[in-house]
Amino acid sequence: MYDIIALGELLIDFTEAGLSSAGMNLFERNAGGAVCNMLCAAAKLGAKTAFIGKVGDDMHGRFLKATLDEVGISTEHMIITSDVFTTLAFVALSPDGEREFSFARKPGADTCLDSSELPEEVIKSAKIFHVGSLSLTDEPARSATYRALEIAKEAGAVISYDPNYRASLWRSKDEACRYMKSVLPYADAMKLSDEECVLLTGTDDIREAGKILNDLGVDCVSVTLGAKGALVSLRGEQRHVPGAVLDKIVDTTGAGDAYMGGFMYGFLASGKTIDELTLDEASDFALLGNACAGKCILGRGGIPAMGEKDEVIALYNKIKGE
Repeated sequence: MYDIIALGELLIDFTEAGLSSAGMNLFERNAGGAVCNMLCAAAKLGAKTAFIGKVGDDMHGRFLKATLDEVGISTEHMIITSDVFTTLAFVALSPDGEREFSFARKPGADTCLDSSELPEEVIKSAKIFHVGSLSLTDEPARSATYRALEIAKEAGAVISYDPNYRASLWRSKDEACRYMKSVLPYADAMKLSDEECVLLTGTDDIREAGKILNDLGVDCVSVTLGAKGALVSLRGEQRHVPGAVLDKIVDTTGAGDAYMGGFMYGFLASGKTIDELTLDEASDFALLGNACAGKCILGRGGIPAMGEKDEVIALYNKIKGE
């Protein structure tokens, strides 16, 4: 049995890393992909995790498998195929660490996972099953995602969801909104940005957006707000929790994923069900999530920048004022 299983994208983030002697941009190869970033944050805190997805049988796919193995995320159910190439994302960084993405994914291996390739008995073993929206952009991964959600939900797993909007990977904003909303009936807990609040609820009032999502059946909603922390909305009750105060931000890639990994690990460690959660408990999980995010943005890339448990706990205590 696994604590957390995630299905979706595992890819290469080629992250901007200075200039060559000729004045050309250099890009550093980092392991990434939102769902795997989330798993990494949770695994470093002590969760037993596994990834379901597909990479190419190429230098990048082998590098990604080795990276997950080193972190301690099970790759037993990850498929390596010679039919398609591993997805690549090129990440340009602004001076404040914000990102601009350019994807090589037409198709990428992550979009080619088929429903017939799902390890159904493994999915049934998950305590928490996590997905994003990038596996919904193309078939056959879209159908595989829905099938996996049905299996996990029927087996009693807590469904964790991150809509993770990337405009360039969708044919239109309307299409993105339609498919991003399609996961809401499955979701028990989700994390989204203020931009994604507008896409999913039609309002830029984050408190109102949280209540709308609660009313739609998502019990626990987190709206991440960068340095301003996060808003937690639990069955209509809400609280803002502070973020980490940092001297320098290097790269915000993976910060929201790190938050979700920390939050869901806190939930897992509590031994509670979603129905039993109190706002005090959910707010504490959010502080742990903010600590994971705070450590992540101090380095480049997603997976390589995730903090170790002692570092995260130290920052968590600092945010709490202890």
